[in-house]
Amino acid sequence: MTTTTITNSDNFSGTILIPVFETYSKSIVPITFNGLEISSKVFYGKKDSHYLAEENDNTYLFIGLGKTIDYKSLKTTFRRISSKQKDNFSSNVALVIPQEFVENQIEAMVSGLLLGTYDLGHFKLDKKTHPFIEPDFNLSLISEKDHLAAAKKGIKIAKAQLATYSLVDLPPNTVNPKYLAKWAKETGDQYGFEVEVLGYDASKIVGLGAFLAVGKGSENEPQFIIMNYTPKQEVPHLKHVGLVGKGITFDTGGLNIKTAGMLHMKCDMAGGGAVFGAMQLIADLQLPVKVTAIVPCAENAVDAKSFLPSDVIHSYSGHSIEIIDTDAEGRLVLADGLSYLIKNFEPEYIVDIATLTGSSVATLGFECGALFTNNEEMAKKLQENGDAIGERLWPLPLWDVYKSDIESDIADVKNFSGKAVAGAISAAKFLEYFTQEHKAWAHLDVAGVAFGDDEFAKSKHATAFGVHLLTKFIENL
Repeated sequence: MTTTTITNSDNFSGTILIPVFETYSKSIVPITFNGLEISSKVFYGKKDSHYLAEENDNTYLFIGLGKTIDYKSLKTTFRRISSKQKDNFSSNVALVIPQEFVENQIEAMVSGLLLGTYDLGHFKLDKKTHPFIEPDFNLSLISEKDHLAAAKKGIKIAKAQLATYSLVDLPPNTVNPKYLAKWAKETGDQYGFEVEVLGYDASKIVGLGAFLAVGKGSENEPQFIIMNYTPKQEVPHLKHVGLVGKGITFDTGGLNIKTAGMLHMKCDMAGGGAVFGAMQLIADLQLPVKVTAIVPCAENAVDAKSFLPSDVIHSYSGHSIEIIDTDAEGRLVLADGLSYLIKNFEPEYIVDIATLTGSSVATLGFECGALFTNNEEMAKKLQENGDAIGERLWPLPLWDVYKSDIESDIADVKNFSGKAVAGAISAAKFLEYFTQEHKAWAHLDVAGVAFGDDEFAKSKHATAFGVHLLTKFIENL
């Protein structure tokens, strides 16, 4: 897709999108554009409204945005138009931008248009191609200002989120640990970050015991994926950020098998998917920050070789872990991911992200992710960046009074409290145990926001929550 800027709409052939703010009442003055006049009784810019007209071989798609609109709503509005009006789009589209619009609004609009091309029917025989993803598609911006940079950024954000949509939505008999390792290598080659993959033997040699325990019951070999991005340009006082994402490609619960909700457990690698998408976007934007990301990928399956409740396993950090529940497996792979990251790379900041607990959903619902950190500056920046783009977080405590939930009589620590309360908090305390008291670590439990229902499909599907959030947090350090 190519993007250009033009300054007027005269004799332009294509679909023209015109954002219009809602008035407090229907004006008697009609909306006029390029010789076309629309009565306010028909359309006056009400939020979530649109009006389609054809004139002089052009198709005009007027979009109502309301009096005020935030980044996420703006992005969703344009995704809706692209997704549900695709039959009216040609390979030439012109976006008419009001003079008062600023860069992040352009970014949201263009990003939303591209996200609207996503089709969940990956395996349908009659899957149709959206006009936007034709190789010769051209998007023009009609504006008095140059918004080309913002539009190109919006495209890069959407491409990274689209990649994460696919990774999370594809079925587990397609997306297994080796599929993700291959994806990481190919994406690293394309966008410019290095990838190292530790398979079973290499993971055993280095001592990733907690990670390997989770994958023991699957015929799909676990893959410990390490990605490193360094900016091409020299940056004084280069900051170093570490990311860790849970990459459980399917979670049966193990021998503590799930009694409900297993159908959607292909989404249990959505935290890892967010890290993969963020790495693509960080490299695509060439952010002036060094980033090391680890995604431990495994399948938690049921087999004679599966790890057992009451097993004691040894983690990469050297600490022993008593297994209370094999369905508390995400924190095990993250523990080894965090320990490996800290010991071998020593990043200044660390953020891990995972679809970790149903407890976070019970606490916060489907509106925001749970945020755990003892670093007030990180908490503030993560929340501010999340609020700005509609990927919201809310803090939960990491008080030491919860330490008793993970204390074990037989091992250094246990992986589950056994209690029906404070599950998200005890999981976060477990992860904190493996951070070696790192001063700038944050844990994001995104179980309620990474996979869900919306207007764009009949079944639950990926949201790519975290891709933009992680990138924006790193960009604004």
